[in-house]
Amino acid sequence: MRIGIAADHAGVDLRDQLAHHLRLKGHEVDDLSPENDPDDDYPLIVEPLARAVAAGRYTRAIFLCGSGIGPAIAANKIAGVRAAVVEHEWSARDAVEHVDMNLLTMGERVIGIEIAKAIVDAYLGAEVQGGRHERRRKQIEDLEKKK
Repeated sequence: MRIGIAADHAGVDLRDQLAHHLRLKGHEVDDLSPENDPDDDYPLIVEPLARAVAAGRYTRAIFLCGSGIGPAIAANKIAGVRAAVVEHEWSARDAVEHVDMNLLTMGERVIGIEIAKAIVDAYLGAEVQGGRHERRRKQIEDLEKKK
């Protein structure tokens, strides 16, 4: 799987460890992070990653920062992106199965590397479900069109 990854200054260490983990598992990882700058702004960093997801360049993407919250909010402003902050495996799996999450955000200040690896593995291993979930995803897409 080809995965886009990026981080701001607060997620660099977690990004590096997860990129290594993903490559060991055979995934192709594209790092869209800029040069590490303690004054960087996550909306400007997550935007190219989110736009690449919306354009179909990546089926799944990951953004790392201090908490994951701000980048998820920023990424969700882009039509076609379904980003969520995830802090445990169950939510990662559920978010893919139910809402087809395509951009995972996590906070380096919130979780450690082993939990982050488990979350990423659950995220990438989950499959989108149909039925009532498909109907709800369509309703979410309809909300984007009402902007």
